[in-house]
Amino acid sequence: MDNREIESLIKLLDDPDTEISKHVEEKLLSFGNDIITYLENAWEQSFDAVLQERIENLVHRIQFENVKRELDLWRVSRSYDLLQGLIIINKYQYPDLDEQKIINQIEEIKRDIWMQLVYDMSALEKVKLINHVLYNMHGFSGNTTNHQDPQNSYIGQVLDTKKGNQILLASVYSVIAQKLDVPIYGVNLPQHFILAYLDEDKEKEYQNGILFYINAFNKGFMFGRDEVDSFLKQLNVKPDKQFYEPCSNLDIIKRVIRNLISSYQKLAAISKVKELEELLAIID
Repeated sequence: MDNREIESLIKLLDDPDTEISKHVEEKLLSFGNDIITYLENAWEQSFDAVLQERIENLVHRIQFENVKRELDLWRVSRSYDLLQGLIIINKYQYPDLDEQKIINQIEEIKRDIWMQLVYDMSALEKVKLINHVLYNMHGFSGNTTNHQDPQNSYIGQVLDTKKGNQILLASVYSVIAQKLDVPIYGVNLPQHFILAYLDEDKEKEYQNGILFYINAFNKGFMFGRDEVDSFLKQLNVKPDKQFYEPCSNLDIIKRVIRNLISSYQKLAAISKVKELEELLAIID
């Protein structure tokens, strides 16, 4: 890229002729990530509020395109790694996210559990250990005071504040459990999100291979199928197979995005709602 050309284009961003400014925006967009440093420097040196606003919008458009591209690649790969999916969604709000920091935080919790994990522990004992480390040692809890806060749906914020909604706490729980070869997976319950502990003995058939359920939002409380029946009855929802069995990581990421859409709708953040609907359309 030619530095002088870039600087000249940036100066034209606040041109009163909308056709010119639009053409300039598209030209700058074509440079992709490489242009962001130039734009940020121009913003710092400018005292023109209009130019600063247009630079901010342009940087956001470039970063949003990055998120869309990453999410599409995640979908196309079909590996549907849950942690990576959550990181991509986090980048929507926090484009400069330090991915390694999140990976390190997850690994630290995993290590604290692994150091106390004994091979012949029962399923119940393993869950009690995970609960102890996650909720007592690291202090995670459900955000009951501000449940609709969008921050509850961003994994970076949840790991930093130790607070989140049902689906993010359950996702952190299951990601760590699966890294330890403990078979705990998400279950897409209406108005709630829970976890299922699968029977490690493949020859057994107990409640479709599920030993029990876990409520990550309520400090890892364990319960059986009857409680799920009762919950669905309270909601006046007809029991369905999908409410009892593990869902895919793709379904989890869809629900995280839908939660964010709902949160931003309540805040009347229309532009964010539209962008998140674009993200949902990529994987839906």
